[in-house]
This record gives sequence, C-alpha cells and structure tokens, in this order.
Amino acid sequence: MSTPLDLTGVFPAMCTPFDDDERIDFETLQTDAQRLEAAGVDGLVPVGSTGESATLTHDEHVRVVEAVIDAVDDVPVIAGTGSNNTREALELSERAADAGADGLLLISPYYNKPEQRGLVDHFRTIADAVDLPQIVYNVPSRTGRSIQPDTAVELADHENVAGYKAASGDLGLIGEIVERTAEKDFSVLSGDDALTVPVVSVGGAGTISVAANVEPERTCAMVGAALDGDYERARALHHELGPLFRQLFVETNPIPVKEAMAIRGYGPARLRPPLTRLSEEHRGDLEAILADLESEPATESEGSGADDGDATAERDR
Repeated sequence: MSTPLDLTGVFPAMCTPFDDDERIDFETLQTDAQRLEAAGVDGLVPVGSTGESATLTHDEHVRVVEAVIDAVDDVPVIAGTGSNNTREALELSERAADAGADGLLLISPYYNKPEQRGLVDHFRTIADAVDLPQIVYNVPSRTGRSIQPDTAVELADHENVAGYKAASGDLGLIGEIVERTAEKDFSVLSGDDALTVPVVSVGGAGTISVAANVEPERTCAMVGAALDGDYERARALHHELGPLFRQLFVETNPIPVKEAMAIRGYGPARLRPPLTRLSEEHRGDLEAILADLESEPATESEGSGADDGDATAERDR
C-alpha cells in the first residue's frame, strides 16, 4: 500500500518553460516551483496537460519531475504520467516513482476511446504495479471519453487510487462521485478553475489548477475559505478571479497561461509546436485582467485547506 498523500487544497498544474531553441529551461522551472511553494500551495503537478506533456520525450518527462522535486522543500510533487498506451503510461509512472515523485496524475486514454471496462483495466494495471497514490484524470474534451461514476467508484476501491481530477464540467457527475466515495479514502479535485468552489461545496477536496500558476495566493485563499465553509469569502474571491478563469481558456490551454506567466515575469511564453503564442486580440484583455488583479488587494488571504483548512467554454486542463 502506498504512503498516504493529503490531496486537500491547491495543486498548480505547472507550465514547462522553454528557451528560444525549445529546450526545457530548468532554471526557470525550478525558480517557478519555489515561487509557488512560497505562495502556500499544497503540492505541485508537473508534466500534465498544462506542462505540454504531449510534446516531451520520456527522458524529458523524468528530468522535469526530478528538477521540481529537487527545487522544493516541503510540498508533494505529483507527476503527470498518463498516456493512451497502457504500457507507455506504466513506464512513465515507474520512472516517475523511481525519480522520487510523491504521487501520479493519470489522464484517461485519449484518441483510442476505450470502453469503461478498458478504463478500469488501464488504471488498475498501473495501480497494481506502482506503489504510489494515483489520481485518475477525467477530461473528456481532450480524450473523447468520460470516466463514469461507476468506473470511478470501482477504481476508488484500489488502495493506490487516491483521487479523481474532475474536468468534465458536469457538476452532477462530480457530485455523484463525491457522494458514492464519501466513505472511502478518496479525494475528488476540481480540474476546472471556474468550478472549484462549486466542486468543494459538494464535498470536493480542492483543485489541480491552471490559474494558481498566476494567482497562487488568491487561489489558495479561495479554496481555503470554501473548505472552511466560509462561502461568502470564497464567492468574493471566485468573482475576483472569474475574469482570469475565463481568459485563461480563450485559446487552448496552456497558450493563455504561458502568456500570463510571461506578462508577470514568471517564465517565457514560448510553446512547442503545434501550439502557438496567444493571439494579439486576446493578449490585451489578458494584460488588463492581470493589471486589475495587481492593482486591487485580494480579499483577506490565508493558506488553503491542507495547511488550515461560470464554467469555461472549453474544459481542457
């Protein structure tokens, strides 16, 4: 049985910075990990969708995970190791475990669209072989298949399947999974920033967040308030962040968040092809939203749940 992992709070889905030659900028990556840890996040999630995992080699995956682990002192690192190929996902998961990852995030197989029984077999194969807490990741806008409640509940019985990242936009489905796993050692995390407060309100444990890359303190404060039952404050912070939530998905993730990171001086906006820079028509709006957030103090800020306690058009975290 894997070592328990507290999946309460805010876990930024990290960007992978690239230099002008499209090589990984490890110095910036590590500086960013330290910035996020200092901001009070509860863990880090490198090499997921936001980390452009689809364009990284297996060796690059592992080097990114190792670099983030080496950079931080006291937060868990949950490595994205999913694939549409079970053997490939297993290999990536084993290598991440060997590198020292604290947990794994596993996207459901994309493109080949397995049936629900195939999803169960896929995730169980990895959970049987790799002794780390694992989060199954439901994002049907990218994969073409949704991990249904019966499947999630069945997987939750496995001692190494610790959680479910919900990025379907279907609050009814998410609430059903929370309800049916309430007696299990299993956490449901929002994968959609705009639905984080609603997901926590029905029993979710927190979020694997894109916006937390740019506004970690506000995101931690929002989630912490919701987990504490202070929904007046959580709503106020949700509405402060609402324009950012929407603007970060005007184009395919991580195009806008990388632009936001560059505007804030946190890292380069370069992406690996076939992704392209944010269009000029959207950049001005993003700059204005970021300036507004900088000019107005956040609603009283505290850490998120692990320390103390408008859906977007495209949910592709």
